[in-house]
Amino acid sequence: MPTRRTVLTAAASSVMLPAMSAPQDMPHLPWSRQAVIYQINVRQYSQAGTFKAVQSDLPRLKKLGVDILWLMPVQPIGKVNRKGTLGSYYSISDYTAVNPEFGTLADAKAFVAEAHQLGFKVILDWVANHTAWDHGWATAHKDWYKLNAKGEIHAVTFNEGQPSEEHWDDVVALNYGSEGLRIAMIDAMKFWVRETDLDGFRCDVASLVPTDFWVRARKELEATKPMFMLAESDAVDLHTSGAFDMTYSWDLADQVFKKIGKGEAGAPLLREWLTKQQSPANGYPADAYRMRFTSNHDFNSWHGTDADLYGDAYQALAVLTFTLPGMPLIYNGQESRLTKKLEFFEKDPIAWKQHELASFYHQLIMLKHKHPALAAGQYGAPVQLLDSPPDVVAFERRQGADVVKVAVNLSKTPHTWQGRKLKPWGWLLL
Repeated sequence: MPTRRTVLTAAASSVMLPAMSAPQDMPHLPWSRQAVIYQINVRQYSQAGTFKAVQSDLPRLKKLGVDILWLMPVQPIGKVNRKGTLGSYYSISDYTAVNPEFGTLADAKAFVAEAHQLGFKVILDWVANHTAWDHGWATAHKDWYKLNAKGEIHAVTFNEGQPSEEHWDDVVALNYGSEGLRIAMIDAMKFWVRETDLDGFRCDVASLVPTDFWVRARKELEATKPMFMLAESDAVDLHTSGAFDMTYSWDLADQVFKKIGKGEAGAPLLREWLTKQQSPANGYPADAYRMRFTSNHDFNSWHGTDADLYGDAYQALAVLTFTLPGMPLIYNGQESRLTKKLEFFEKDPIAWKQHELASFYHQLIMLKHKHPALAAGQYGAPVQLLDSPPDVVAFERRQGADVVKVAVNLSKTPHTWQGRKLKPWGWLLL
């Protein structure tokens, strides 16, 4: 850890937050409980932008210490109404083929096999809500798509007829009222598990697809092997239904971290968020994994870089993603202090430089791995807030003899906590 790290030894008074709801019956795979997830944008990961190029870097990622590799969609991209030169990864024209930009199915198999050999788990981004206009299903199975008043397949549309109306012009929405679609979609997911031995899926805009479909999909997939399922959603029912292990924690990133980064809020807002998170009124069961993050492909490309969003607060906020309940995410390039917004529809490779934050992230990952108190869901400990100056958030997570104490200065002013100095945006860890 950088020089801002100090061992905490002093005793501290504390305030116990409200207990979360009692643990549910949904177990999670043992390898997921203290895991760190790492998102891979194959196109932008290297100049080559191929599976083979990412595969060659797996030993470095092993040394970094991450556990779960999340591949963004790797299937062919539609050409009709394509955005930009190369198009969106989320406009899929064939669910059971590989984007030739990235390589072949054999390359995908080799990547997963090597990842498994090194001890990683691999999940694939799955786009079940919509396809490209030129997906074969749009011709062969028009009834598998949502139709407009004229009976035509049309672009995905939100808030139709309202001032906030939004169109995703390069994709068309699927109709889950069709049993044929449900069977075909699950068969396509099974294809990737069968052919490449995937360990799970990250499911795009999961709340736009009926929850009962995800429940069925998981059940059928797990007839082959146990799955880890991540939903791009924060819907509580995706947990209570047993469909997903983990959902997005947009609330922490959007409503807390961004405001702190802009100087609009500080430690009081985070303490308020923590209290609400552990209230029974929060609604999430104790077994719900929540993904904590400062960036991902959407944040980086559309919202801004870490420097844009958080400035000097960035590393302090990253420390919180590893020490608050949940599973931390690293977006590829963050360990090299990614300083540009990666183009979404064009080739724009990461400038890897010297991996200047690799040691910072490695030590946080090792902390996560070492301490059962930091486990996700029902396996970890709740947060106890500790007395601290107004600009500092201090807490502990205690599970039996395992105790982790954290103090983070969320201001540009130096502070003292329990007799120890905290630099601006600094932190202390036990």
